[in-house]
Amino acid sequence: MDFIPLDYATLRLIWWLLLGVLLIGFAVMDGFDLGVGTLLPFVARTDVERRIVVNTIGPVWEGNQVWLILGGGAIFAAFPPLYAVSFSGFYLAMFVILFALILRPVGFKFRGKVENTRWKETWDWALFIGGAVPALIFGVAVGNVLLGVPFHFTPELRPVYTGGFFGLLTPFALLSGLVSVSLLVAHGAAMLVIKTDGPIADRSARYGSIAAILGAVLFAAAGVWIATGIHGFRVDSVIDGAFASNPLHKSVSSAPGLWMANYREMPWTIIAPVLGIAGALASAVLLRMRRGGLAFIASGASLAGVILTVGFAIFPFLLPSSSVPDAGLTLWDASSSQLTLWIMLLCTIVFLPIILAYTTWVFRVLRGKVTEASVTDTHNAY
Repeated sequence: MDFIPLDYATLRLIWWLLLGVLLIGFAVMDGFDLGVGTLLPFVARTDVERRIVVNTIGPVWEGNQVWLILGGGAIFAAFPPLYAVSFSGFYLAMFVILFALILRPVGFKFRGKVENTRWKETWDWALFIGGAVPALIFGVAVGNVLLGVPFHFTPELRPVYTGGFFGLLTPFALLSGLVSVSLLVAHGAAMLVIKTDGPIADRSARYGSIAAILGAVLFAAAGVWIATGIHGFRVDSVIDGAFASNPLHKSVSSAPGLWMANYREMPWTIIAPVLGIAGALASAVLLRMRRGGLAFIASGASLAGVILTVGFAIFPFLLPSSSVPDAGLTLWDASSSQLTLWIMLLCTIVFLPIILAYTTWVFRVLRGKVTEASVTDTHNAY
């Protein structure tokens, strides 16, 4: 289309990058909510302490969850086949995530409705589930992307998923889930060090530093496993040209270690796994030093490094197929039309800065520590 200043291939690549930005935004912004929820039963011993922890994320979690909606919307509009396969193939897993996420608003609103210890403890554990379960399953999903998902297409391009929910819970996928939980716990701990004082901050720093070190070790172990044992995928040829918009018009090979090919061909991409490990270790040290702000930046950088590591490894794949490798979805054969990508890009250029500006303003308004006085002297606190 002559009136669009960017060619089709460039728009596809831009939206691959933007999808990565949205995933990183979700991991960094909503990730600390999940981490704080996971830490809640362990860093808060009394009802007042638990109220303090809940109020560190209570006013912001809904806004942070916008990044999840943006990511899902971007997949739906920019890469429809990817949306169709992943959201149908991971249907039960997504249902479990949504059920856990629904527990968060219910837990925030209900825990203070009855002055009963058992009642409040029940909803505190609901908030824990709302943090830990999505953190685990999101990581398991990433692990399954690296392993490949069992699906294929009919000649009419109707996706057919041939796996099941428990088939997603393989050892490597569970390892990926533990990486996710560990790093998000460290990220949440950094936020608690920023927003609280006293015993809560001390416990958060201790647990968070352990989680950060564990996350770095598990991430490195997953990398070794990928390099030596996990089957990767490679596009060998495309039938109808380099950028054919048909997932059936290519041949794909699979072999152990193939996910490392991009790192050999583009050595600069090694910065991603280095950032993932170095950020986690730095956050562990900074948490021990009670430098919450710097620890938050370091843990956020670690999350970004992990996501970039996966993106660089599987490029140009978006979702490989383990059962019929030729049917795997790539950046080049799973995108929307050139016009759709262009209109979406214009909307993103307008609205993404507004979202960032509003988020910055909200956190500026809510800056400062959450204290015992702030949760006991006002009826607006959770």
